[in-house]
Amino acid sequence: MIKLFEDSNALALLGQKIGVSRWIPVPQQRITEFGRVTEDPDRMHIDPAWASLHSPFGKTFAFGFLTVSLLTRMVNDIVARPSDELSTLNYGFDRLRMLAPVLVDDRIRGHFVLKAMSLRSPTQYRAVYDVTVEIEGRAKPALVADWISVTNVAQPRTLMSAGGPSAGVPA
Repeated sequence: MIKLFEDSNALALLGQKIGVSRWIPVPQQRITEFGRVTEDPDRMHIDPAWASLHSPFGKTFAFGFLTVSLLTRMVNDIVARPSDELSTLNYGFDRLRMLAPVLVDDRIRGHFVLKAMSLRSPTQYRAVYDVTVEIEGRAKPALVADWISVTNVAQPRTLMSAGGPSAGVPA
C-alpha cells in the first residue's frame, strides 16, 4: 500500500501506475441490493429470469453506477489513509466513460495512475487518479475515469518536486 499523503516526494509518482486493486466479485445479490438502495427497479439488472429473455447479454448485468461506486473500495486497496486524516471527499470526475457491461458474476479490479496532485492549502490535498476498471478475462474495460478526491489532514504538508518544495502541480 502506498502512503501517498505522507510522502513529501509524492510528485515523483505523477504519471505512474500506483497500484492495482484486488478483484471484486459482482454477484446478483450485490447488483440487486444496489438497485434496492438506489430505488432503481430496472429488470435488466435485478430480474435474472426476465433478463435471460430480454437483456442484450442474455443475463443480468451491473448498474454502471455500481461499478463507479466500487472505485472507493478499489482505491482503499492501494492508497493508505493518512495517519492524521480528517476526511477524504469524492470531488467528482473530469472524465467518466462506461465502456463495457459488467455481467453478473464477473470480477473487476481497478488500475490507478496518479495523474495530478496539489495542495489546496497546507492541510488539504487534491489528487486526480486516471482509473481503468478491468473486467477479468475481457480486453475492454468496464470504465475509464479521471477521478478527483480531496483529502483533509490535521498536520500541514508540503509536496516536493525535483526543484524543491512546491504547491504541487495543477490539479
